Parts: sequence; C-alpha cells; structure tokens
Amino acid sequence: MSDYPVLKPGPRFNQEGMRVRYGGCSCGAVRFEVTGEPLKIGTCHCMECRKATGAAFVYYADWPESAFALQGEAREYRGRSFCPICGSRLFHLSKGQVEIMLGSLDDGPSDLRPSREGWITRREKWLAPIASADQFDRDPE
Repeated sequence: MSDYPVLKPGPRFNQEGMRVRYGGCSCGAVRFEVTGEPLKIGTCHCMECRKATGAAFVYYADWPESAFALQGEAREYRGRSFCPICGSRLFHLSKGQVEIMLGSLDDGPSDLRPSREGWITRREKWLAPIASADQFDRDPE
C-alpha cells in the first residue's frame, strides 16, 4: 500500500475557486499539485516518449510553471523528472511551463481529454485516432 494520501473522488477547488489536481509517484516520496486548467492536453507516440514511459504513448497536459507546486525531491534525466526512489515518471519542467504525465495524477479516470495527438506516424496500428483530436505526423506546433 502506498503512503500518499487517499483523497475523496471528484474535483477539488482552492479558496479562489480554481480547480486543483494532485499527483505524485507510486511510493509517495514526491507529491505535486497543479492549479487551474491546462494550456493543452495531448498524447505523443514518438520514440522518446515511448522509451520514457515504457508504453505505446505518453498522455500529458501542460500548465504554466506558476500553477505547479512540488513536495519532495525529484530527479531529472533529459528534462524528464522522476522519483529517485520508485522511478515513477512524473513531469517535464521547461521554461515557463510544466508538462505533467497525466497517469501520475491521483484522479483516474481523468476528465482531461486530449485535443492533440503527436507523432501519429509512430502510433501503433491497433490504436485508433482520438476522436476530435488534431492529428500531427510529428510534433505539434
């Protein structure tokens, strides 16, 4: 059993009425929260994302860096942050924004639906395109 707090299902809001989402690693050593709604939500099928996740694609959303708060110490490899204890992949910090790997959020299934799908040239043939998501052969602009 993991050490992270069990939260009641459903949306949570801060005192200003903004949506707050919580997440973290499998062992509970690294916790984070993001406030507000994401700037973009997508999936990526590129080889770098596949290798980083060990899955057929990454499911992500970007928030402004100012909307992100971190507890614990994450390590980084090639810009991708992870828990140094359990190895869970969590987020990618870049100038001004944070890309959250949405599988690391506490709520599942998520209410966040991808609006973009990148590197569809690498999408597994058995995966269908995401309905109503913009499709990109490579990285979306």
